[in-house]
Amino acid sequence: MNSWPIQLNLYYYDFLGDSILRKSVIAGNWKMHMTCAEAKSYLQEFIPLIKNIKDDRKVVIAPPFTAISTFSNHSDFDYLDISSQNIHWEDEGAFTAEISPKMLLEHGVSYAIVGHSEPRKYFSESDEQINKRAVFAQSSGLTPIVCVGETLEQRERGEADRVITRQVEQGLENTNPSNLIVAYEPIWAIGTGRTCEAKDANKICSLIRKLIGFDDVIIQYGGSVKPNNIDEIMSMSDIDGVLVGGASLDPNSFARIANYQ
Repeated sequence: MNSWPIQLNLYYYDFLGDSILRKSVIAGNWKMHMTCAEAKSYLQEFIPLIKNIKDDRKVVIAPPFTAISTFSNHSDFDYLDISSQNIHWEDEGAFTAEISPKMLLEHGVSYAIVGHSEPRKYFSESDEQINKRAVFAQSSGLTPIVCVGETLEQRERGEADRVITRQVEQGLENTNPSNLIVAYEPIWAIGTGRTCEAKDANKICSLIRKLIGFDDVIIQYGGSVKPNNIDEIMSMSDIDGVLVGGASLDPNSFARIANYQ
């Protein structure tokens, strides 16, 4: 294992085993859902359900930009962390519809999702742009959640490993893997109801770990994660958490995911 400095917010100390272990990061991506009022109501119901969460995991929610302040002003904010759904590679400038690290840090944001399949698909975001976002997020004190994943056509052509390798090599260049989360999200399983078999997802997550060359990098799975499949997903050796879409919009559903067995 390379001698990267461990970022303790992503790890915990195992007193029995006398070692530092990876935390599981359970993240919910709300996408373009929830007003400020809806977010406040959600938190009032959700927070009590995770107050006894185990120390070996961390709960993160990425609300829309407008609702970030609702999270940061919540009295029980200590029970979960905030993520942005994107981030720019400059602190300010003529970049319409973008958001900078200093704007996010002002509201207590700790993470930033970059490279999600939707910006890749709808806005033609490149691996180079994703890399710039990830690198600048880290240099600004944020932890990027970098998404990678193949389409159904690429998977059926046997190109999944090649696509993931390219996305990891180009998207993560010059990043510090000890302050990084990689989310493997097979595009064909996002919002479709189809879920990648846990063993297949674990195989790709293992490949990502080897490509990065840092055993303790945090790797999530994302793609139709639900209460009825979370336990199996989290039993896999190389899956350190999940990035949840639709199921994170219901507080009871997401709490069951966060409290996986």
